[in-house]
Amino acid sequence: MNYLLDTHTLLWWLDNDNKLSTEAKQIIANPENVIFVSAVSAWEISIKKAIGKLSAPDNLAEAISVNCFEVLLITIEHGLKAGSLPNYHNDPFDRMLIAQAMSENLIIISKDAQFSQYGVNVIPA
Repeated sequence: MNYLLDTHTLLWWLDNDNKLSTEAKQIIANPENVIFVSAVSAWEISIKKAIGKLSAPDNLAEAISVNCFEVLLITIEHGLKAGSLPNYHNDPFDRMLIAQAMSENLIIISKDAQFSQYGVNVIPA
């Protein structure tokens, strides 16, 4: 199966945080699954880290590589899809993740209950 990590899910995984559900841990750890990390998550992390809202690894790209996660780049299609989504969610980073999951047929691993309003498959983080 193919999964997309929400930004907090990625950070919880990298920090071995107990907030991450057992189901999410099993999915991410399973080598048969393809785990994607969006470029939008790196963007969100770098912005929030710069303004002091977030603590995150300085070596994010390396951490993503070491964990054998696939990087999902942002495309024009993703941008157009994010802009056309109903306004259930105001967070632009999350809207992009939703658009990417829809466009690439990915299951999102997230704690955000609003994601399911868009008809995407969500596994609780």
